[in-house]
Amino acid sequence: MTFDPTDRRRSFETPEGVAVAVELADLGSRAAALLIDLAVIVCGIILAALLMGVVLAWVFGSQLGMALFLLVSFFLRCPYFLFFELRWQGQTPGKRMLGLRVVDRRGRALSPSGLVARNLMREVEVFLPLALLLASPGGNAQLVASALVWAGVFTLMPMFNRDRLRVGGMLGGTWVISTRRTALGTDLTSARFARGSTPKFRFSKQQLDAYGIAELQVLERILRRSGTTLTQHTTRKEVCERICARIGWRERVEGGDVGAFLADYYAALRQHLERHALFGERRADKHALADGEPSRAAAEPRPSASAWDQ
Repeated sequence: MTFDPTDRRRSFETPEGVAVAVELADLGSRAAALLIDLAVIVCGIILAALLMGVVLAWVFGSQLGMALFLLVSFFLRCPYFLFFELRWQGQTPGKRMLGLRVVDRRGRALSPSGLVARNLMREVEVFLPLALLLASPGGNAQLVASALVWAGVFTLMPMFNRDRLRVGGMLGGTWVISTRRTALGTDLTSARFARGSTPKFRFSKQQLDAYGIAELQVLERILRRSGTTLTQHTTRKEVCERICARIGWRERVEGGDVGAFLADYYAALRQHLERHALFGERRADKHALADGEPSRAAAEPRPSASAWDQ
């Protein structure tokens, strides 16, 4: 199973043993939330500068005054993130506006030590190179280039790991997730047969007994993914081939019929499982017995496409 960079779904188990599914925030929303928070911080720094900047420069000189100003701005900036993320359960004003939240990757409550590590690393990642640029006399070319490379490496770090973590998130053991509520998707079966069409492919009871609820959920996610990219087409073709091999499907499924085959199998499997559920028979996945005996895989919070492996 290859890593799908568009899949932002993750899950963790709480200390109480409850599986919780979450969706990682996209990088654009995280950047926008940071800009909002920075705007609030900058307003506070400007007010501080108006109150003490002139005095510091007059008493200590311009160079030392700038150093003291950067030090004061640090003590205004760093507690900002810590205060709000502790008080608002992982949210700052920017994150709250955009529906984002910081959570512990192990499902525990956010710890002050994890948030301290997370936010202190932001100083190293972003603000320290910016401070060097502001403090450099005459804009030294080598210093400017080093600061830009430094900031660039840390800024691009979330693009090169599966969980979109920056270094602070790695050290703090946190994720940034999306908390926006989305409307429920349409019923795939009703959407497919709303125009009065009939299934092109029909399946026997034995062929529908091959899979359970876990595989049905995976197939639904595959069918809901819009677009016609090569990766999506390849995934659907591979899943179709695995289903055919497992259920003993003898007819050849042409490339143009792959989507119809998967949609018809999904509709038939869903109806089959729902009918059995009415009589108290719930098959968790393909490893469970057809009479409803649960398997260990039923406790897994979120199946992956590998659930279709034979």
